[in-house]
Amino acid sequence: MPNRLPPLNALRAFEAAARHMSFARSAEELNVTQSAVSQHVRQLEDYLGLKLFLRQNNSLTLTVAGRALLPPVRDAFKGLLEATSSVKSRDFENVLKIGAPPTFSTKWLRSRLANFRQQYPDLEIKLIASKKWIDFNREDFDASIRFGQGDYPGLVAENFMNEDIFPVCSPKLFNSTTSLRSLTDLRFHTLLHAEHSEDDVTAPNWAQWIRAMGVEGIDASKGPSYTPASLAIDAAIAGEGIALAKGKWVHDDILSGKLLKPFEESLPSAFSYYLVYPEGGISRKVAIFRRWLFEQEGVKAIASVPSKANSAI
Repeated sequence: MPNRLPPLNALRAFEAAARHMSFARSAEELNVTQSAVSQHVRQLEDYLGLKLFLRQNNSLTLTVAGRALLPPVRDAFKGLLEATSSVKSRDFENVLKIGAPPTFSTKWLRSRLANFRQQYPDLEIKLIASKKWIDFNREDFDASIRFGQGDYPGLVAENFMNEDIFPVCSPKLFNSTTSLRSLTDLRFHTLLHAEHSEDDVTAPNWAQWIRAMGVEGIDASKGPSYTPASLAIDAAIAGEGIALAKGKWVHDDILSGKLLKPFEESLPSAFSYYLVYPEGGISRKVAIFRRWLFEQEGVKAIASVPSKANSAI
């Protein structure tokens, strides 16, 4: 049998004729002529190389092949009807699908979405946490959040939040020792690492951070590693060591007292958070999310939508 689907009209004619056991009644249901139904059924029989009906004395009887084919065809049409009805019943203009980095989603964005839902109860958010960059040409996303430098050809990229990187630890660990008063004291403590792929140049890295601070005598290679990075932060909260984190990751944990920043020193990141979406106009739902996102950092969104791929606020 050829590796292709049989004609849909032929299957519809067969299912209707088998249900009514009449070409005339099935033709009336399908709003076609009786000869058209007969022709479609014959087309399906030719495709299969099998007889589906016995035509005798102006009556129809299903053959063995016809009886075998009818249930799956009937189920297939039922499934198509249910699927199309489900799509018709949903308002996709009120569903906003966003992709964002995992730890940023877990530690910053998720807790703030309750506020979004309160402000916009008719707009349903679908947040997909993934390290993978969204390909808008192949994936059904409305927008994404990326941590980078805004160089995304063919896309609008708006910088809505900058980032600093610094060590954090639990108050319990800080208060249990006197040897955490300067950066050189890091050599007495367990360094918690967030494991990242080698090509992720945006990730906090103890070796780079210590070198940028001009501190010597610390082995930045030692200490346990965690994936995703939120596990390293959880380990720091549990008092298991000191984590190097992006400030937005630990913002809420510091406010709640679960973590503290033991040193004044921090390193501004060369990368920022960008709201990214396709060029060619902004939808109502993305515009709403964009405005809300900028409000979270106290930045007023500009009135016009940037037209260039790498524009930023």
